[in-house]
Amino acid sequence: MNNKTLQQHAIAAECFVEVPFFDLDPMHIVWHGNYVKYFEQARCELLRKIDYDYPQMKASGFYWPIIDMRVKYIKPANFGEKLLCIATFKEFENRLKIDYLIQNAQTGEKLCKGYTVQVAVTTTDFEMQLVSPKILQQQLESYIADLSW
Repeated sequence: MNNKTLQQHAIAAECFVEVPFFDLDPMHIVWHGNYVKYFEQARCELLRKIDYDYPQMKASGFYWPIIDMRVKYIKPANFGEKLLCIATFKEFENRLKIDYLIQNAQTGEKLCKGYTVQVAVTTTDFEMQLVSPKILQQQLESYIADLSW
């Protein structure tokens, strides 16, 4: 399995968020930093889907810090708006790259998109791995195999 194969399977997960009052800024729209929190919620759903969420990562001997992130704001979200947050695996061989899309859950209008890049580091000495640990590939392959049944 490689990144091209991964993209062909388009493994994605989604979550819904209803914008709470405390996520707003003084202009009464979602504060820009909260979109990162919505990305995180979708990312955790995606990682749980392949049974490799943060507790499993740590148990396998690795942390996966974010080393790069891009956020593109398209249109602001407002108080009470229901958002659909989608996370999709894009790369796994040398790093874990996940794409995100946040849209209005009712209209489908795009509000924000972006990506994160994570690398594996050992839990013992924080040594960065130049190739993603085999456990990530195993979890992805297992998930894809289950889809075939």
